[in-house]
Amino acid sequence: MDQRISFVTLAVADLAASRAFYVDGLGWEPSFDDGDVLMLAAGEHLVLSLWSRASFEDEVGPIAAHDGVAPVTLAHNVRTPAEVDAVLAEAVAAGAVAVGEAQEREWGGYTGYFADPDGFRWEIATNPGPIGQKVLP
Repeated sequence: MDQRISFVTLAVADLAASRAFYVDGLGWEPSFDDGDVLMLAAGEHLVLSLWSRASFEDEVGPIAAHDGVAPVTLAHNVRTPAEVDAVLAEAVAAGAVAVGEAQEREWGGYTGYFADPDGFRWEIATNPGPIGQKVLP
């Protein structure tokens, strides 16, 4: 697995307030905004992805103060579903815990998750849209 992060995803309680802060307050330009997810280019190959908590929980799992998944994922994007599967296998071989199997997502991508030793979720993904291509080296 290349040493890089493609997306930093944060679950937010109020997406409209987050949009107001980042877009209106800080002047960041949205790269994608569908009402449940706001994506902002944060570097040459890095996207900050802000998800409504409900959408985040639908894909990743429950948000909890002491139990459950922290409301943050780190994403590593690759070009093909086969690469998703290979990186997931590599992570598990290195000691990660698989979090469900990789699958086709309704938004068109193919993703799977693993948990690092502290339980932080890493998403390994191929994203066919322009924002997905933007983060690939």
